[in-house]
Amino acid sequence: MRHLFRLVYIVVTVLRYGLDEVALSGFRQRWVRAGVRVITFGRRLDAPAGQRLREALERLGPIFVKFGQVLSTRRDLLPDDVADELAKLQDNVPPFPAAEARRLVEKAFRQPIEAVFATFDAEPVASASIAQVHFATLMDGREVAVKVLRPGMLAVIDDDLALLRTLARWIDRWSVDGKRLKPREVVAEFDNYLHDELDLVREAANGAQLRRNMEGLGLLLVPEMVWDYCTQTVIVMERMKGVPISQRQRLRAAGVDIPKLARDGVTIFFTQVFRDGFFHADMHPGNIQVSIDPATFGRYIALDFGIVGTLTEVDKDYLAQNFIAFFRRDYKRVAELHLESGWVPPDTRINDLEGAIRAVCEPHFDRPLKDISLGQVLLRLFQTSRRFNVEIQPQLVLLQKTLLNVEGLGRQLDPELDLWNTAKPFLERWMNEQVGWRGFVTSLKKEAPHFAQLMPQLPRLVHHALQRPPSAEPALLAELLAEQRRTRWWLQAVVTLLGAAFVAAGAAVWWHYFR
Repeated sequence: MRHLFRLVYIVVTVLRYGLDEVALSGFRQRWVRAGVRVITFGRRLDAPAGQRLREALERLGPIFVKFGQVLSTRRDLLPDDVADELAKLQDNVPPFPAAEARRLVEKAFRQPIEAVFATFDAEPVASASIAQVHFATLMDGREVAVKVLRPGMLAVIDDDLALLRTLARWIDRWSVDGKRLKPREVVAEFDNYLHDELDLVREAANGAQLRRNMEGLGLLLVPEMVWDYCTQTVIVMERMKGVPISQRQRLRAAGVDIPKLARDGVTIFFTQVFRDGFFHADMHPGNIQVSIDPATFGRYIALDFGIVGTLTEVDKDYLAQNFIAFFRRDYKRVAELHLESGWVPPDTRINDLEGAIRAVCEPHFDRPLKDISLGQVLLRLFQTSRRFNVEIQPQLVLLQKTLLNVEGLGRQLDPELDLWNTAKPFLERWMNEQVGWRGFVTSLKKEAPHFAQLMPQLPRLVHHALQRPPSAEPALLAELLAEQRRTRWWLQAVVTLLGAAFVAAGAAVWWHYFR
């Protein structure tokens, strides 16, 4: 029953703010425009469409605000006035009262706020859909930012997710594309991300991991967490001082190289995705600043680590090969990768899929970012995927959303940015490191602890193989095959070590007899 009330509330909000009129007003058909006049009769819709959309999303809660934040970065898809209004969702969601924030902080730390902080700003510096941030000073003089979770978030998010699950079941059951789209799995992924964002300790851990990963890159700053004051509902971190990335005029006035900033953003994204398999997945402008401090001038500052994406080695390898094939315009290889991965039916004709992908991608090469749209490319690829029954991969949905955010940021910073040529050298270098000699050495180091455990066991395994009766051979064979699969690198390691030993022995003989 509670879910039904939530659905009714959503419908009432849509009608109250005239979102039905906003959605239909973009159609040019005369009968649609006539319908708009009918549904708006007697309703006062004086405010601009963008303002009404923003206020409705704020009223509907976190999931809808997240949707608005993604849309706000896509000025190529929205009118400027609507995009400007949605940009306010990035860090200007109406805050909850200062007294409530104080109560939540004291409850989390189980002591008066004066016992923890020398100063605490009652007014929040930023307020988003999940939490708001207050500046403070610790007793030792360190300047910090205090993030406080909004009260009552769990119930609202659970209600909205319940509606999404119901919708997913309907799509799965009644849509011809249900099996391919995997709506239940997609909603389950979304569920995980949102509930992770409600645990601020997890967010603090994400920030700490990202800080370690980015230390050697020299392009991104991540605040240090004050672990003594991190709880599920309140976390304290180093205060970062920078200029919001959306304030381009201030950045130019400070002397920041904007085109380089755009290129650095692409490098940061691909480094996090392909090198680390761990990426900041909420990169709207409200979460990104730029340092103008002389010591770290021009570096990005990342904030808000509630949503991060992770990729397995298999996902990274597959995506990297796809990207490189795209950049080289090797559409046949792209089609082969889809077939090898099992994302398309095994009876798919490679040539047909290759031709369809070429038709989507070829028009967008050798053009600056201002003249292309990854959103449109993804839309056309989605249409192509429907024709060839390509299965949607839920674990990559968050990556696609982040890629759209990155493109939106890049478009705002430097419309002349060539996204393809900026990313291509990085990916080729990464692939060379993965499959070349350095990749082999790295894999050998990872497997070394397992080699140390396996090598002493080999004589025992051989002895057991010789002693067991014939009836035990199938089970023994299965055991040996399983052990072989678990230690795919050990044979290469033995061969390498033996080769090195022979070379060393030969060098010693030559030195002794022929020097």
